[in-house]
Amino acid sequence: MKKFLVAIDQGTTSSRAILFSLSGKPIYTSQKEFKQNFPKNGWVEHNPNEIWSTVKKVLFDVIAKSKKLKGEIISIGITNQRETTILWNKKTGKHIYNAIVWQDRRTEDYCKKIKKKENLIRKKTGLFIDPYFSATKIKWILENIPKAKNLLKKKQLLFGTIDSFLIWKLTEGKVHATDATNASRTMLFNINKNNWDNDILKIFKINKNILPIVKNSADDFGSTSKKVIGEKIPISAVLGDQQASAFGQACFKKGSVKSTYGTGAFVIMNTGNKKLISKNKLLTTICYRLNNKTTFAIEGSIFVAGAGVQWLRDKIKLINNAYETEKIAKSRENNDGVYIVPAFTGLGAPYWNSSSRGLITGLTRNSDWKNLVRAIIESVAYQSYDLFESMRKDGLKPKIIKIDGGMVANNWFSQFLSNIIDTKVIRPKVKETTALGVAFMAGLKIGVYKSLSDISNYWKIDKKFTPKISKSYRTKLLKGWQQAIRKTLV
Repeated sequence: MKKFLVAIDQGTTSSRAILFSLSGKPIYTSQKEFKQNFPKNGWVEHNPNEIWSTVKKVLFDVIAKSKKLKGEIISIGITNQRETTILWNKKTGKHIYNAIVWQDRRTEDYCKKIKKKENLIRKKTGLFIDPYFSATKIKWILENIPKAKNLLKKKQLLFGTIDSFLIWKLTEGKVHATDATNASRTMLFNINKNNWDNDILKIFKINKNILPIVKNSADDFGSTSKKVIGEKIPISAVLGDQQASAFGQACFKKGSVKSTYGTGAFVIMNTGNKKLISKNKLLTTICYRLNNKTTFAIEGSIFVAGAGVQWLRDKIKLINNAYETEKIAKSRENNDGVYIVPAFTGLGAPYWNSSSRGLITGLTRNSDWKNLVRAIIESVAYQSYDLFESMRKDGLKPKIIKIDGGMVANNWFSQFLSNIIDTKVIRPKVKETTALGVAFMAGLKIGVYKSLSDISNYWKIDKKFTPKISKSYRTKLLKGWQQAIRKTLV
């Protein structure tokens, strides 16, 4: 009988389940998009019921496919959008408010009020005070949703990032847990001591009782309930999506770097067992934790990458689908001096300016819709340059960047990225590195793979991109970008 690993990849705009062979080959994918809710300016929410129903649907699909192939699923790994926050009723499993998404900016004013606590929080969590992380989202729900106080008194309230919520649902309420990578994104977890931090919990007035147990990334997270999905399958790994993609890209050596281009864009550099504190506004985070040993990373977060393409499609209605962008970008010899800064939800690293808003600059009578499409694609490369420049200032000089995510299927973008960051860029054979990473992690836990170097052997190159523009042209393009950015920081 064939054996398979399954990755549940619960992302910002869709839920996916992917069936992998033990050699890391994707055999079958089921994907379902769900609704993005924007109740007020700067607010972003998801319906947890919709997240759960899409996850169940895609999981049923891959289970059915594995049976058709006369195979057996031996383990499940879960990877997820990270800082998104859900609070639910321990007894009923029902959420008390919509999931507040990582992009949400409603706690901006509160974050400004507690800025003086940033040094303390940064030393312990590796993070800046920002609405991006879970802590202020939890606080907002506790203070604004009457049901929360009542359930808290009765000790019937639970918090989780998406992974915890899914584990709770899949195990029928038997397991309330997360892994170290997801915990490290809440702004409540002490990454030096590997525990929830009492001093920080006091600042936010959050009760420890509502928090999940924090496990290794490869660990026993219980098994799926037969009642829920018809099968009892062990859940053996959990990783936040960006850490999962670093794992799927085999970034196991100190100094190895991956950059993912999905809804947002995220650069992670493995820094080994040493926690590095960036002097240039990058985050310190946990890359993964195995056998109670932590591997750290430096991370740069861009809030809008593929989300800019979605904006072109859904709001401005300039394109029908993302695939058109490559042809449109290619149809122009240059950007005609048009830049878009897609600060739709503020700016992430290295600016951390939550009040910045998007702008278009450089328009002339000759500018048309194609300039705007190209400017959105270019903006992702420019924002990446800003992150790598911060790394360089911190003394970290990556020679090769491994790229993944939906946007990198666009060859024009991948080449432009290499041109702008002036570094060799490598795209892997398997584009779904986030799902692959957590499948590998699950396989490692149950003994399918003996070591990290064993997993490395399955990583294969699809295409290399090397810089192809002159230094003077690169400087000119970046000068235009820097002028545009300055206007959003006013």
